[in-house]
Amino acid sequence: MQTEQILRQELGREERLLWSSMPLQGLRLRTSDAVAIPFSLLWGGFAFFWEYSAVTSHAPFFFMLWGVPFVLMGLYITVGRFFVDGYLRTRTYYGVTDRRVIIISGFSGKEVKSLNLSGLNDISLKEQPDRSGSITFGASNPIYAMRRGTAWPGVNKQLAPAFDPIAEARKVYDVVREAQHAQTVRVVAGSGG
Repeated sequence: MQTEQILRQELGREERLLWSSMPLQGLRLRTSDAVAIPFSLLWGGFAFFWEYSAVTSHAPFFFMLWGVPFVLMGLYITVGRFFVDGYLRTRTYYGVTDRRVIIISGFSGKEVKSLNLSGLNDISLKEQPDRSGSITFGASNPIYAMRRGTAWPGVNKQLAPAFDPIAEARKVYDVVREAQHAQTVRVVAGSGG
């Protein structure tokens, strides 16, 4: 119930929480990993080879130093990004209320994104065979969209907010659409009087 408690702190008066959850935990491979993993192995392999060659051939100190950032980058894109992604998912909470969608996340602090249901025109569902999936709220730049969930610094700032990855994605999508419809009915009924 920790997820509900964290989300309830963000609710307004008379706002009802309809659904809450966290992203799926553990190692998550994504479609983009079909390209990212081979690339990271090539990058890391070359960086390690460069550094090993510089050290064993007693190259000038500058050449040994030059390879260090590339080795560190290789370590991050090969294995580190999976740990960062996993850590970020342990600090992410999703909620749907009768008024809005809430996403709470943050690497070291707390960032709250709130999207009014009435303003959500572009909601897309991407569902996997095991019924897990993603719900994206708005359009993403296609260049960055394939990098969702890669834990690459700055990429998530370029993406539309999303519940990613969640269990029972279709059910959550239906909760969002029903809440959106109910809010529209309330607004129309309120303005008609």
